[in-house]
Amino acid sequence: MLCGMAVNCGIVGLPNVGKSTIFSALSGSFAKVENYPFCTINPNVGVVDVPDSRLLKLKQIFNPVKTIRSSVEFVDIAGLVKGAAAGEGLGNQFLSHIREVGIIAHVVRCFEDKDVIHVSGAVNPCDDIEVINIELALADMETCARRREKAVAAIRAQGAAEKKNQAAVLDVLDKIAPALELGKPARSVDLKDEEKAIIAHCNFITQKPQIYVCNTDEDGIRAFNAKKETPLIDAVLKTAREEGAVAVVVCGKFEAELAGIEDESEKAAFLTELGLEASALEQLIQNAYRLLKLTTFFTAGSDECRAWTVKTGSTAPQAAGVIHSDFEKGFIKAEVYSVDDIITYGSELKIKEAGKYRLEGKEYIVQDGDVMFFKFNVN
Repeated sequence: MLCGMAVNCGIVGLPNVGKSTIFSALSGSFAKVENYPFCTINPNVGVVDVPDSRLLKLKQIFNPVKTIRSSVEFVDIAGLVKGAAAGEGLGNQFLSHIREVGIIAHVVRCFEDKDVIHVSGAVNPCDDIEVINIELALADMETCARRREKAVAAIRAQGAAEKKNQAAVLDVLDKIAPALELGKPARSVDLKDEEKAIIAHCNFITQKPQIYVCNTDEDGIRAFNAKKETPLIDAVLKTAREEGAVAVVVCGKFEAELAGIEDESEKAAFLTELGLEASALEQLIQNAYRLLKLTTFFTAGSDECRAWTVKTGSTAPQAAGVIHSDFEKGFIKAEVYSVDDIITYGSELKIKEAGKYRLEGKEYIVQDGDVMFFKFNVN
């Protein structure tokens, strides 16, 4: 079960770019990996704990019976090909899987290997990105056209209030359609929050946040970390900058090896060897949280230390409701301090003595890293 909000990330890309290798590394579970297209027909799903050093610090201070991290669901979706939107390579089935995720990790091959077949015969990250982005835009064009027909029919047949609602839908679709026709994502269109809400039910694939994942080999990751020229990686980073998108650089094979190491000090040494401060898992999750505008708060005590995920901007009662709906209904107040304060002072008593222990009411906006204890009353 996912703690707090369910965060799910779909891993997409052309066949043989290393999606399944990265999925296996991220989830710690084995995904079927073969050297031919469409190996992954039904998506593999892995629920993984979110790495958070702050929770480990709370564990050291409180020595709880249980420590529970937030979770992220990774979905390894089969390789898309040119023509997927028209049904090529079981494309429609694969596209339906992408619609169900909250954020997309678009894996791009940034390594040469004569033993690993490239679906188009040559490694060209920009061409690969274009193929995927165009297919996703084409799929959204079809969705846009169907939703337009539905709105037009409703305007003819429904009452005044519904006509107004459907006219608003048409206005937003008219803004998105030209971008899709150019192969650009819906998220590239500057929409107000209320406009995004109007078309949320359309579930456009290209409206979802996207992270480019440059999958390179060990030589590539070493060169990149040493700030040397890496043409394949640089091409993806340039594309991401132009789109205003996020990109992370990983070595799938290295991450798979890292996932097999249980000893934390050994893991740290392995990361240092390649000049890395964090694993690909941490990079992906940190970026996913930021793009999805998510915040982490904690509950802490001798029984349990736990991380919870809420939408950034959530109030204290809404955060309480993530734990249990009764907590939100009967919310009275929240006792709050920051995780940084407990790390600095070492105990709740010393936090109180330093005047850092606060009582907050219903209007309080939860901050990332808050440690919260909720007071509530349910009749």
